[in-house]
Amino acid sequence: MNTLHEDLDHVWRALANPNRRRILDLLRGSPKTTGKLAEALGENRFVVMQHLALLREARLVTVVAEGRRRINFLNPVPIQQIYERWVGKYQGDWASALVGLKHTVEGQTESRTTNKRRRSNG
Repeated sequence: MNTLHEDLDHVWRALANPNRRRILDLLRGSPKTTGKLAEALGENRFVVMQHLALLREARLVTVVAEGRRRINFLNPVPIQQIYERWVGKYQGDWASALVGLKHTVEGQTESRTTNKRRRSNG
């Protein structure tokens, strides 16, 4: 049985390739056949099938066979898990740091403006 950490390792590896990210973007719009994905990417079906195999392994894509056609669907759950595990935990820290930076910059700007006024009046 894989742990969540091991499952997310597969997701990170799948997301590391720009063609696989493009496939996910295409599937985000709507499910597509392997042929339609190959056409949109300008790649041959064999290359797209290899990318899809890795995306399936990472559980980012699910496939439904309809006769000879294979319809590929985006599964956003692993991306949500990455968000919850990595982005969500640090989002509050980042927002707090940005607010602190904003206050610091605004304070410095206000201080400079006040000093310039004193010099020009003095």
